[in-house]
Amino acid sequence: MKIGLVQINPVIGDFAANCQAIVLGAGQAMAQGCELAIFSELVVSGYPPQDLLERQAFLDDHDRAVAQLLCDLPPIAVMFGCLEQRQGSSEQGKPLYNSVVVAECGKIVHRVRKQLLPSYDVFDETRYFEPGPAATPYQLGAMTFGITVCEDIWHQVAGCYHCDPVAALFAMACQQGRRIDCLINISASPFQRDKEATRYAIFSSLCSRYQVPLLYVNQVGGQDSLLFDGCSLAMNGCAEIVAKCLGFAPDMVVVDTESWGGEMHGPVLEEPVAAVYASLVMGVRDYVGKCGFRSVVLGLSGGIDSALTAAIAAAALGGANVLGVALPSPYSSNDSLEDARLLAENLGCRFQVIPITPLFSAFQETLHPLFAGRDEDLTEQNLQARIRGILLMALSNKFGHLLLSTGNKSEMAVGYCTLYGDMSGGLAVISDVPKQMVYELARYVNRDQERIPERSLSKAPTAELKANQCDQDDLPPYAILDQILELHLEQGAGREALVAAGFDELVVRDVLRRIRLNEYKRKQAPMGLRVTSKAFGYGRRYPNVQNYQE
Repeated sequence: MKIGLVQINPVIGDFAANCQAIVLGAGQAMAQGCELAIFSELVVSGYPPQDLLERQAFLDDHDRAVAQLLCDLPPIAVMFGCLEQRQGSSEQGKPLYNSVVVAECGKIVHRVRKQLLPSYDVFDETRYFEPGPAATPYQLGAMTFGITVCEDIWHQVAGCYHCDPVAALFAMACQQGRRIDCLINISASPFQRDKEATRYAIFSSLCSRYQVPLLYVNQVGGQDSLLFDGCSLAMNGCAEIVAKCLGFAPDMVVVDTESWGGEMHGPVLEEPVAAVYASLVMGVRDYVGKCGFRSVVLGLSGGIDSALTAAIAAAALGGANVLGVALPSPYSSNDSLEDARLLAENLGCRFQVIPITPLFSAFQETLHPLFAGRDEDLTEQNLQARIRGILLMALSNKFGHLLLSTGNKSEMAVGYCTLYGDMSGGLAVISDVPKQMVYELARYVNRDQERIPERSLSKAPTAELKANQCDQDDLPPYAILDQILELHLEQGAGREALVAAGFDELVVRDVLRRIRLNEYKRKQAPMGLRVTSKAFGYGRRYPNVQNYQE
């Protein structure tokens, strides 16, 4: 039997476009001789639909779309994820199931409801869904398939569930006198750095334990801050990858169950830096396009952060759709302006220069009667950043560009950024990228030719908001800061554990203090693209008003 693994890029709530893509993908699978085409979790609605699931009109439109989809599908078996409204007003629990159904000849012939509903980090499925009952095997021709939905195979990793849907599925098949020939998992599994390795470990363990092949189909595309990498694949019973879709792009591969062979459109394991870069490019492209924009604007300082952001935007949208604006202040160096101009030339971006010194002087003159007798401090530095934010937002409003903010995760963590200044924007492209990774990504951008000027990579980071300023005058070296942040934010290490790991206690206390005090800034920051296991924004739930200190 030939089976098509079809990963598409759905738009949440665009039922017509999503169903059209399903019909097209199923048709392509049939044209290549497939008897079964498999799509991802909640592919009809797109994932995650969040509180749209509380709108009855949304649910009814979804159901009408599914009914029409059943009529439009080609005459092969098609497996896809969808919502199911639980019938009967007397039923207790949540009103919906997160389901996968199999359609044949215009009818649903098999259904499985997701049993493990994640409610951690970026997931909140128990808010909307009721856990499904134990799944039953699906028979197609001579083959018996065990179908699971995303989290149902993460039991051994999550460690917070009281049932194992995969074990129950094999036990049920055994009771029925059947043997499961292949395990299927449909997913909407968000990307994060090193996520593929984790998935492979789970898949390999299942294939080895049950001595069966596995088919995995994942959503692809950007949805708000979440990035879905696709990377759908097939493993044989020896836990070897025999077919794989592209990462970060819609794709389809065909698997032959006679030989358990197929097409390899992507590498077995994406190289980590390349995967993060591809995810950010996809995230910008999808966020800009799905929100109805065609172009972006951003400030170019001549530094590494804005350079990387511009390079990602140019790769996503084309240089002609990126406007880079240099906004030199009294403290900006000629080198910085030259580097910004060279970057724009290298990327093919449009470029403008708007000096802010006259505006800064006007603000200072206006405020002088009120500030008289007080020394210059952060107020004047933040004022420059806010002048830049006002100018960039004006360009965004006038020309319809989406403003990209350029701050990195290290700065966001400790509040080394200006509210209503450099934090202004509609999308924070690298807000989940630590500073050290910014350099790795910049070098990746330059892997074939110099796009980001070498001086932007080699010079000491500086905001250039006062004379002779350097980031490291106010912060620990980024190599140290990033280690502390990763251990604390992603691995949960507290003050004592960080000190025990060899970090200076005063530095640790200061970093943790800054993280705590700057939650209010992050709550007002633009949405960022998630590439680590713990991103600020979606999925992080810390109060602004609190005084707990480790």
